Amino acid sequence: MPEQKQLFALSGVSCAGCVRKIEGAVESVPGVSEAKVNLAEKTLTVVGNANRERCIQAVENAGYGAAPAKEDPRKQREQQKAEDLRHYRQLLWRCGFALALGIPLMAWGLVTGEMSVHTPAQQLAWGVVGLVTLAVMVFCGGHFYTGGWKAFRHHSANMDTLIALGTGAAWLYSMLVVLFPGMLPEAARHVYFEASAMIIGLINLGQALEVRARGKTSAAVEKLLELQDTSARVLRDGEEVDIPLDQVQPGDRMRVRPGEKVPVDGVVRVGSSLVDESMLTGEPVPVKKSEGDYVSAGTFNKNGTLIFEAEKVGAETRLSQIIEMVRAAQNSRVPIARMADQISAIFVPAVMVIAIVAALVWFNFGPDPKAAHMLVVLISVLIIACPCALGLATPMSVMVGVGKGAEHGVLIRNGKALQQASDLDTLVVDKTGTLTEGAPKLTDIETDLDDNELLGLLAALEAGSEHPLAEAIVDAAKDKELTLAQVEDFEAITAHGVRGRVDGKVVLLGNRKLLQRENIDPGKWPARAEALAAKGRTAMYAAVDGDAVGVIAVADPIRDDARAAVARLQKAGLRVQMLTGDNRATAEAVAKQLNIDEVHADLQPEDKETLVAKLQREGRKVGMAGDGINDAPALARADVGFAIGAGTDVAIETADVTLMRSSLHGAADAIELSRATLRNIKQNLFGAFIYNTLGIPIAAGVLYPFTGALLSPVIAGAAMAFSSVTVVSNANRLRFFRPSQVKGVQS
Repeated sequence: MPEQKQLFALSGVSCAGCVRKIEGAVESVPGVSEAKVNLAEKTLTVVGNANRERCIQAVENAGYGAAPAKEDPRKQREQQKAEDLRHYRQLLWRCGFALALGIPLMAWGLVTGEMSVHTPAQQLAWGVVGLVTLAVMVFCGGHFYTGGWKAFRHHSANMDTLIALGTGAAWLYSMLVVLFPGMLPEAARHVYFEASAMIIGLINLGQALEVRARGKTSAAVEKLLELQDTSARVLRDGEEVDIPLDQVQPGDRMRVRPGEKVPVDGVVRVGSSLVDESMLTGEPVPVKKSEGDYVSAGTFNKNGTLIFEAEKVGAETRLSQIIEMVRAAQNSRVPIARMADQISAIFVPAVMVIAIVAALVWFNFGPDPKAAHMLVVLISVLIIACPCALGLATPMSVMVGVGKGAEHGVLIRNGKALQQASDLDTLVVDKTGTLTEGAPKLTDIETDLDDNELLGLLAALEAGSEHPLAEAIVDAAKDKELTLAQVEDFEAITAHGVRGRVDGKVVLLGNRKLLQRENIDPGKWPARAEALAAKGRTAMYAAVDGDAVGVIAVADPIRDDARAAVARLQKAGLRVQMLTGDNRATAEAVAKQLNIDEVHADLQPEDKETLVAKLQREGRKVGMAGDGINDAPALARADVGFAIGAGTDVAIETADVTLMRSSLHGAADAIELSRATLRNIKQNLFGAFIYNTLGIPIAAGVLYPFTGALLSPVIAGAAMAFSSVTVVSNANRLRFFRPSQVKGVQS
């Protein structure tokens, strides 16, 4: 049976170590082929045919909580927002209670300088404070201790382990001072209850701010979800009935009034209107829709009433598939994250070893009071080194970057494509449908006959053909309202052209090879054909009853924005090359208009793939942009394939990036976004590495010989708490990304 995807909401997940532990536990369940945890959203995606309950049990056995997520994306997001709000408020309460104890204690120490135990009265007073601190630790930080205990039971360590050890050591040492002060030198009889309370309060505050900031990273998916209507107006038995969207069936007819959203995908049967598709394609200009045109769920009907027939509903709509693709991409990992994953795997155990070694050094070689200095160093190293920021550095940026791409009509399939797009130095571009409109038009008729007479003969000959050039000839005849005769003995001659009998005349249309094949003298027409080809037009020879009677030319108009898009890509440092199956003269004429220096013409589909492979062997990072079935092999071969959204399903399925609007600007947008996202990821990773690289030695006391002071555990707690907030906030800067074309920076 085919593999299925199951989504679970997780609880108790706090760092990259948790991610690996859960994924490893679930992947050991029979039937699971892949398990992916999204640390930013705290969700688990399981691919395979495993039993749902066994997956949940595996997560629980690993020390965490899991529950099935809502199947409907909108309800799923509502569930997540409600859980985030509940968690946010809970963290604020915990923070408030902990700081309500910690701040007065710290103030007392700063004002009086009296945090030691020397008399029975002080023992009693600080004993009461110790019990209150214990209550605060249980109420406000209990989740750290239970999480640390679960990790210990499963022979692992995580962020909770470090917090539990650090704050627990501070409390236990302080209670030892309170209960048995005579066991310690007078200089070492200092209590650290304020450190335990303040650290727990500050970490809860940091996590609360992180939850709030993390909610903003899903803004793009939320906007997409808001495009989905909850009901539809269906025509049944001559009446209009409003029904829930999940009850709409393919074939239902629906009415959409001005100012309403289209509920599902379908085909217009009655009416015409301008439809705003910018939310799906990024294209700001509304598109006219009339009978026979396709409309998509989530688009906005502006000024007319449409009656359309539902074709795709539920999860099959274009909007639903976009949402699913975006969520899947947000859940994927970029290759650059492997380094962070590898470090995180050994980070917590390494920190515990460093903390113990540093504490022993201070206890054996440090100045008096040795025990107090040892404790401060132990707590500070354990607390400051929590790897939360390291675990969040990559997924947060990927989540925002992929979502931002969707806002601008750029659908990125996975994290690998997101990273590789930033490294591209060469972009090969298919001509037809990518640089040109993909809808050829008849531009020239040069003949010894009457223009309309020749056009009527050729249109009749081509009437049964589905070739784009044939359509251009037939459309031109229809525009002139010519009556077309029936064709007899029609024959398509591969790589040459067509022939047939029209009104008793033998008519041929094709390239010069066709005339040579039929032993027809081309006469004066080759010179005219070459002149037309030099203008970027495809010239074809026409013959009637064995005589060459003229040439006609068909051109595929260059897209209005193609030149600006090519210039923009070149300005971004990319080498742009054009690929086409068209003849060289036409290809070079188009390339000249677009300022493209490198042209590869007369190519078969396999030739395009071969060319991409050749460029890769030369050491180039190659992107491929195309829209047709014949582009699929090259799209698959390229480091990153860009499929024009108006193209074929085969091209879109093969590509790494789908451009929802039919413009090469989309590829430039994707590359700009990729570079911005990778820059953001590197900033986050650099910040997280620098934080821990500098923080651990400082906490261990390397500055003590120069300053005479050790890092306070409270300062260490504050630094750790806000390092994650810094990473999430930096990732959120990507929400303000706008492509240079949108900002008006035209090349």
